[in-house]
Amino acid sequence: MSKAPPPKPTDSELEILHVLWQHGPATVRAINDHLSQRRQVEVGYTTTLKILQLMLEKALVRRDDADRSHVYRAAVREQETQGLLLDKFVDATFGGSALKLVMQALGSRQTSADELAQIRRLLNDIEIQNSTPNSDDNDHA
Repeated sequence: MSKAPPPKPTDSELEILHVLWQHGPATVRAINDHLSQRRQVEVGYTTTLKILQLMLEKALVRRDDADRSHVYRAAVREQETQGLLLDKFVDATFGGSALKLVMQALGSRQTSADELAQIRRLLNDIEIQNSTPNSDDNDHA
């Protein structure tokens, strides 16, 4: 039985997850300080605490209660969360079409030569992966 994917984080939850992914486990105070620096405006401590409590209920974070100051850590991986959000975005905005997403992204802004080279390498890697026979397919033949 596979476990259900975590719920989609809100914008505020995602901002806290970014802090935890970048800086590792942290107290509410440390997270709040990072948020205030990022936003360049003071963020209320109780607001940060309440969001973390909601995130704990949603299993987006874990809390270590061993010390007096609770330490929070991300319970979801950055890459998996990005994939989940991107899938939902592509489905909702581009009707599930990766081609439409890429065409919009590349057509709406200047793309550097380095970025284009990275995109070509990625496409080449995908082509190689798609052309390599899957060993599982051979087992069932």
